[in-house]
Amino acid sequence: MSVTQAPSWRTPMVVLLCGGLILTLSLGVRHAFGLFLQPMTMDHGWGRETFAFAIALQNLVWGFSQPFAGMIADRHGAGRVVVGGIALYLLGLVIMAEASTGLGFSLGSGVLIGLGLSGTTFGVIFGVIGRAYAPERRSVALGIASAAGSFGMFAMLPYAQQLIAHAGWHGALLLLAGSAALMLPLAAAMNESRGGNFVKPQQSGREALLEAARHRGFWLLCWGFFVCGFQVVFIAAHFPAYLADLKMGPEAGMMSLALIGLFNIFGTYGAGWLGGRYTRKYLLSGIYFLRGIVIIAFLAAPATPLSAYVFAAAIGFLWLSTVPLTNGVVSQIFGVSYLATLFGIVFLFHQVGSFLGVWLGGYLYDLTGSYQVVWILSIGLSVVAAVLNWPIDDRPVARLRAAEAAA
Repeated sequence: MSVTQAPSWRTPMVVLLCGGLILTLSLGVRHAFGLFLQPMTMDHGWGRETFAFAIALQNLVWGFSQPFAGMIADRHGAGRVVVGGIALYLLGLVIMAEASTGLGFSLGSGVLIGLGLSGTTFGVIFGVIGRAYAPERRSVALGIASAAGSFGMFAMLPYAQQLIAHAGWHGALLLLAGSAALMLPLAAAMNESRGGNFVKPQQSGREALLEAARHRGFWLLCWGFFVCGFQVVFIAAHFPAYLADLKMGPEAGMMSLALIGLFNIFGTYGAGWLGGRYTRKYLLSGIYFLRGIVIIAFLAAPATPLSAYVFAAAIGFLWLSTVPLTNGVVSQIFGVSYLATLFGIVFLFHQVGSFLGVWLGGYLYDLTGSYQVVWILSIGLSVVAAVLNWPIDDRPVARLRAAEAAA
């Protein structure tokens, strides 16, 4: 394979800026899907489980495809993976808009967008950014990128709500596809050359996977991230409908999701900053424990728009703050050569949790007429995740310690 140098314009700052903007658009559009639950199910005559299953499938497909997308990006550079992910994302949005059956809706919003997200979100983008920055600056860079994704979750909510109000849900989905197409020119910065700052792996992919599989802390991190997925996707998909059931208007749901995105900006950046200064596994345990406290306080308070907004702000601060810390623990233990691959496996557990959270939300609602059981499960899982993260051995593996000693 020929060796080429990185183009002069592709500095770490450009990589961070373009990667952050891709996350802004990719995560922002996806975060708005909860606004479509009520209008789409009412127009199509579907139960909430039909919509919830498609979004749950999206998370499952995203999770299972993420390790493969990460492995391709780690071995051959991320540029083509990102472009392919964008193309699938756009096609999925169009099919999501045009579908008239639950099967077609699941194909577009579930399978295609799920595959698209594996190439345009944390696993692949964080791998590129992680390789572009030195270890002492990596945690902050990942925190900034996470904050960019959080900004998209904030900014796209009122934008999508206005599109629905003026163009209907069908036109809104097509216009969101047009907005997501802006990711295409940004993908050029994700094209890692085989020289310059490209990190050549010192292991094979199989060796990296076996090394992680033998590490107890890796599996504890995976199961903790399972809880994260269960909680956040349940809330993202069902919270507007939950508030509507409590006789609050659609503005309350939109504003709540927007507040989650807004405070997530501060939470993710703050987590990245703290992760560069304090022990990341303890920060993760604290975040999961605080999520349970926030949910308990919300359920105990009177149901008003104000209590919903306070809950959204608090849970938003804790929303994706787990991502830079989890990614940071993976890179701290195993290095960055296969960061996208290994984080992809951790993320698979997140997405299995996401599938169960969003699907059980719809299934149990149709069965019982209430979300109460899923809220209780979310509280219990917060305690489980806090306990799992605490004992992780986050020291670099022997291979990295030996390499550092030799250097």
